[in-house]
Amino acid sequence: MSPGGDGMPRTVITGGAGFLGSHLCDRFLAEGHDVICVDNLVTGRRGNIAHLFDNPKFSYLEQDVTEYIEIDGPVDTILHFASPASPIDYARLPIQTLKVGSLGTHKALGVARKTGARFLLASTSEVYGDPLEHPQKEDYWGNVNPIGLRGVYDEAKRFAEAMTMAYHRSHGMETRIARIFNTYGPRMRVNDGRAVATFLAQAIRGEEITVFGDGKQTRSFCYVSDLVEGLVRLLKSDQTEPVNVGNPVEIPVLQLAEEIDKLAGGKSQIVFRPLPEDDPKVRRPDISRAREILGWEPEISREEGLKRTHADFVERLREGGE
Repeated sequence: MSPGGDGMPRTVITGGAGFLGSHLCDRFLAEGHDVICVDNLVTGRRGNIAHLFDNPKFSYLEQDVTEYIEIDGPVDTILHFASPASPIDYARLPIQTLKVGSLGTHKALGVARKTGARFLLASTSEVYGDPLEHPQKEDYWGNVNPIGLRGVYDEAKRFAEAMTMAYHRSHGMETRIARIFNTYGPRMRVNDGRAVATFLAQAIRGEEITVFGDGKQTRSFCYVSDLVEGLVRLLKSDQTEPVNVGNPVEIPVLQLAEEIDKLAGGKSQIVFRPLPEDDPKVRRPDISRAREILGWEPEISREEGLKRTHADFVERLREGGE
């Protein structure tokens, strides 16, 4: 990657105040990059990046990427992570979710084209919908309900992938597409709505742990530092086709609830609620492509990852944080 104005690479991270975005800010700063974080804080948190404000190599732009992105000076890399990413978020913000996947991606790609930057799109396992193939490989086209409640997120990301490939093919741009599977770790929002965050918050508070359906639906959970390593390797690779980045170890959601309850002291009762519309029954990445091309696979065990995340949640809940 070419250097920016101070001789170091210059990286823009949209959605940089979010859970994943903030960890990426940390990683690229640690590698010596100048980092520009762009976020309108609809689902991101200033608290996620507060520790970076005194770093002279870090800057923050509070703006909506669907309206305008103006970056002065050279840009070497753009990581497009702006988007609501939780079912409760895109149920609450359906139009904004569609706009950031379409207009936001278009504007971010426009900056990449103008500056000659390498572009990485944060796509998602949700492009596979409620999959009929298991585990999911990158050549699977998916089983998505385009007009369902989850369709605003699923189709926004599918469109974003199509646009990214169109820019790659039409303009010869360097683009990368990461299909990110369930990821967890410190800085997840307490009210995120996804399984790990919800179960941890409920267990730490001694509340009932709510499991949707019978809990037999499966998920695969990747710890955030592993995920970030996979993304960095993908960015630095020559792979332009989508790559699954996630943990292939698959467990029932009920098992996750039981593990988190035990970790928090075993004081909560597990209760069951109706399964949401179009909720996937299985979710497990085939990471053969990531292993072969990137030499990557997760290293942090679920036991260790949950311990670290539990400690973070305990501290933030004690302080009344979200």
